[in-house]
Amino acid sequence: MNNHKLKALILTEGAIFMAFLMVNVTSQAARMDMVDVSNNNGYMSTAEYTSMRNEFGVKALTVKISEGTTFKDGYAASNIANGQAAGLYVNGYHFAHYKTKAQAIAEADFAGQAAKVARLPVGAVLATDVESAEEQGILSQATNDRNNAAFMREIQKFGYRADIYTSGSWANNKMTIKGKTGWVAGYPYVMSGQKWYTNNNAWQWSGSARFRISYGGFDVSQLYTDYYTAGQKSTVKPTDKDAVKANNQEANKNTSKLSTSAKWVKESKIYTLKTAVKLRIGASTSSSVITTLPAGTTVKTDQAIIQGGYRWARQPRFNGYGYLATGPASNTLEYVNSGATHMYYTVKSGDSWWSIAQRNGLSMTTLASQNGKTIYTTIYPGQRLVVR
Repeated sequence: MNNHKLKALILTEGAIFMAFLMVNVTSQAARMDMVDVSNNNGYMSTAEYTSMRNEFGVKALTVKISEGTTFKDGYAASNIANGQAAGLYVNGYHFAHYKTKAQAIAEADFAGQAAKVARLPVGAVLATDVESAEEQGILSQATNDRNNAAFMREIQKFGYRADIYTSGSWANNKMTIKGKTGWVAGYPYVMSGQKWYTNNNAWQWSGSARFRISYGGFDVSQLYTDYYTAGQKSTVKPTDKDAVKANNQEANKNTSKLSTSAKWVKESKIYTLKTAVKLRIGASTSSSVITTLPAGTTVKTDQAIIQGGYRWARQPRFNGYGYLATGPASNTLEYVNSGATHMYYTVKSGDSWWSIAQRNGLSMTTLASQNGKTIYTTIYPGQRLVVR
């Protein structure tokens, strides 16, 4: 839900959807009431948050706390402390990987404990960010509802209020988002004059907002209720109302890139890495890292997509898939060379079918069979094996 993430799931529904949700273009510009941040934004100072408040009208800050059951955002504590020092209402979110009720409870426990360590104040919102196409995207609405409910019940035990963040195309499709709940993301083709998801707590309308003294783009949202301002009317007031008006109007001039154009396409490629690349569990820079592949590694892929500012390729592995960026959207093959027909591995002392297969995302049977052997065949140092 940060600019790192590029919302593969935020489908803006095109012209048909816009016809129903569009309001008069002369209406007030969408506001930057809330900004969300994560480790991808780097260290954020109190001065930066103060500028967001006074010059852009930001009232609330939502900080990434955790992901799955292994990742704790290293900047959560400083973001919380500095946001509070700037006078903002501070909340948190957890990026969900759960696919079962038990996993949802485990992730909520992990998130709650991480939030306590980072000093997220009791009574703040700790939302579950549910948007993984490879995980929740393959589940039924009933299953996602059950899992989300389990997460929210569990997180409330830590003294936090719960909510769900998801894309507009998933709301009441992949999961139930009731009225006066939910933080829903949807980026219009043309921002000016739009006002979407007014029955929910918040509408995230841009993933590339710019702030005067901060680097890079940010996710910003308009609030429709007081849920993210501690359940009370906001007392946060900007010091430069003219700047707020001008900055909001400027942000509303931007035309968002259509995430509907981001679709997985089939490919059967073998890439050789020009540089070390992180292999992740999902096609997002916020997804957990499986391993770092060194330069010279060759990778066989079966699908690709351009999203979040990068071209991502999917690597089939014996236990699922891995995802790696082949390059930024401006140079989609910057990190790789393509065109190899086979990739070979030279057996070293101590290697086994299992260790070589693990290293290359294969099963032992597949590795052996593509070399015309069985897993019971002895291999020797110096022997070359086809691994792609």
